[in-house]
Amino acid sequence: MTIQATTATLSNMSLARRAWEIRRKAVRMGEVQGQGYVGQALGIADVLSVSYFHALAYRPDEPEWEGRDRFLLSIGHYAIALYSALIEAGILPEQELETYGTDDSRLPMSGMAAYTPGMEVTGGSLGQGLGIGVGMALGLKAKKNPAFVYNLMSDGELGEGSTWEAAMSAAHHKLDNLVCIVDFNDQQADGKSTDMLCSEPLADKWASFGWHVQRVDGNDIAALVAAFDAARNLKDAKPRVIICDTIMCKGVPFLEEREITHFVRVEADEWQKALAVLDANRPE
Repeated sequence: MTIQATTATLSNMSLARRAWEIRRKAVRMGEVQGQGYVGQALGIADVLSVSYFHALAYRPDEPEWEGRDRFLLSIGHYAIALYSALIEAGILPEQELETYGTDDSRLPMSGMAAYTPGMEVTGGSLGQGLGIGVGMALGLKAKKNPAFVYNLMSDGELGEGSTWEAAMSAAHHKLDNLVCIVDFNDQQADGKSTDMLCSEPLADKWASFGWHVQRVDGNDIAALVAAFDAARNLKDAKPRVIICDTIMCKGVPFLEEREITHFVRVEADEWQKALAVLDANRPE
């Protein structure tokens, strides 16, 4: 069963509505613990919607199906975002949302593959995901498995040498079954990513490493669909990267305006306010 069949079975819901559902679930989980990387979750929701409800092949009731596309979360602290997508996709039951970050939960605050169905890698150490993705893509080719590997990484990981070693290896091995997605929200723990270690001109760098490069507005679903389709259907024997410029806390304006947004501070009464803002702008 492919994602197209799965989506038709679940409903005809638009990708915008799926992104809204992902945002709402992330905020609800944040409220359970009173904290969480909700800024990143709100920002990456559109990318996750297009990934899980347009691009990826998977079976919700069989998360280890050999024919699935692999989605790697290199940025382990984005787990709240991926859990929201996995719940929306039917891979995790929605009632587990209330256990987020609690003892014995399958939804720890940082993603761990041993705990959570659909979580392909443990991504706590940044800069590791793309290297793991290269290994997976090589393994799939060796087995003649046509599945794709998608690796979601942060702009902060562009400062890790291991990322560029993996990028060089992927091009050397002509891994046309590997798609890297870079969430470029220009935020790290100590400030703007471009102030910490500027990676620009980023598109030119990836191209010089032998990758097919696209850079899009990561909160524009139509642009994301076109970019994912182009990456999937490219005939060139090279890896593909989609650089997604996103806005932290997208969809909740009063949080978007916070000065420090890497780990956005949400007051106890603001979780319900954020949900109210989302509910007032629910897409069809």
